[in-house]
Amino acid sequence: MAFLSGFLPALGAALAVSAAIERFGGAARAPFGARPTDLGLRLGAYTLLTLFWFVFSWRPWLAGLSTVLTVAALVLVSRMKRHVIGEPLVFSDFALLPQVPRHPQLYYIPPVTSPIIAGPVLAGFLAVAAWYVLEPSLLPRGTGAAVAAILALPAALVALVLAAQRPPLAGLVARRFPRPDLERDIGRLGLPATLMAYWLRRRGEGPARAPAIARATAAADPVVVVIQLESFVDPERLGGAPLPLMTLIQDRATEYGRLRVPAHGAYTMRSEHAVLTGRDVDSLGFGVYDPYLAAGGDEPTSLARLAAEAGYETVFVHPFHRDFFQRAQVMQRFGFERLVMEEAFGDAPRIGPYVSDVALGRRILDEVRNRRGPLFLFSVTMENHGPWKPGRLPGIDDPLAQYLHHVAGTGRMVEELVAGLEGERATLCVFGDHAPSLPTCRPGFGETATDYALFRFGAAEREPPRRIDLTADALGRRLRATVGAEAGVPAGASPAQA
Repeated sequence: MAFLSGFLPALGAALAVSAAIERFGGAARAPFGARPTDLGLRLGAYTLLTLFWFVFSWRPWLAGLSTVLTVAALVLVSRMKRHVIGEPLVFSDFALLPQVPRHPQLYYIPPVTSPIIAGPVLAGFLAVAAWYVLEPSLLPRGTGAAVAAILALPAALVALVLAAQRPPLAGLVARRFPRPDLERDIGRLGLPATLMAYWLRRRGEGPARAPAIARATAAADPVVVVIQLESFVDPERLGGAPLPLMTLIQDRATEYGRLRVPAHGAYTMRSEHAVLTGRDVDSLGFGVYDPYLAAGGDEPTSLARLAAEAGYETVFVHPFHRDFFQRAQVMQRFGFERLVMEEAFGDAPRIGPYVSDVALGRRILDEVRNRRGPLFLFSVTMENHGPWKPGRLPGIDDPLAQYLHHVAGTGRMVEELVAGLEGERATLCVFGDHAPSLPTCRPGFGETATDYALFRFGAAEREPPRRIDLTADALGRRLRATVGAEAGVPAGASPAQA
């Protein structure tokens, strides 16, 4: 009884303040869920957070404060993320946290040594230490009882998590969350409950079924080069000067147009996965937010595997670290036999912090010229990766000006590739993975549409250019014909006027 009288007031205060933070802090665009069952799940998630923090101190008011701070931090981060890329915080974002200290230059957050970060963190630790001393513990008296309590509470929480992944609790979670609907679920149940439930749903999903694909039997085009262009859109859409590449595309490409991709300003892996697998978002379940977490590249009908079955050498070229997004591991599981990554570009020129796109394009042409047979090559550029911050380029500090400087290099790379592939029987596909997260390019820009182009070389008769707007997965299905897997216009294509 003494335990409850000490714990319940702190818990009640934590629940009330946390709910108020979400109600008035703009955690979701959907209405705040007021139905009893919705409120019950929301408060249940806050309670689990409080119990989690209580494990570390056995001090109820410290645990309650920790819960309030956790909810406030989640809401703040979610609002910041929504402002930049138009999407609230999702459970899969936590899997990317180890990348932040390893590659801090890729994020808009200050390093941990910055006073902006180090100051509040240090102050928080000091406040917790002081509170730890001042607030009495609720641990039972006696060594045996205290040890039993210290072991029992975390064991009970772990048991609850395990039970939630098995019937009957897993079925209840699945019925409450039948499909991903972030805005609605955060509004109804709150951000903590949605993060927990989506994680459980992803854990409970089996491997997503691969689409039925006609297997490749022979090489169609001896050379197939697909290049994912970092943050690429037609710069005129951002107010920049005309890019000569766009004129070349309209005059020379077999197909070109807008490419609707799964995200704005980030989540390269979503577009990458869609093109390499041809799978639409509805087939990914709760793995839609990070498809690499869903299957880790284990895709039997990926473009690379289909190409390998048809006798192609499969090569992945990316001038950056092997561990970022676990790309080396994922690409090998996709079916790429050879990886050409950062160590192969040690002497390559850089524009800003990254290997120049022109240097990357010349390495791609070397791979084409030195091939021993049919070649399928997939590449991801790096030069125009954000953030675009002062000091990145000498004499150019404006983010948009930096972006436009880099996108000109991207244009020169593709122009050189088009010239270099003339005379080959080949396919070249280039596409933007997502729009840039610039102050002048906020979420909603172009409905997440980038640009793509498909060039064909060596045909007896050159087809006239035509504009066809596609989704990223539809482009991936269209590319299957280039390695002899399947032909025809996929779902998701919409002819448009050039």
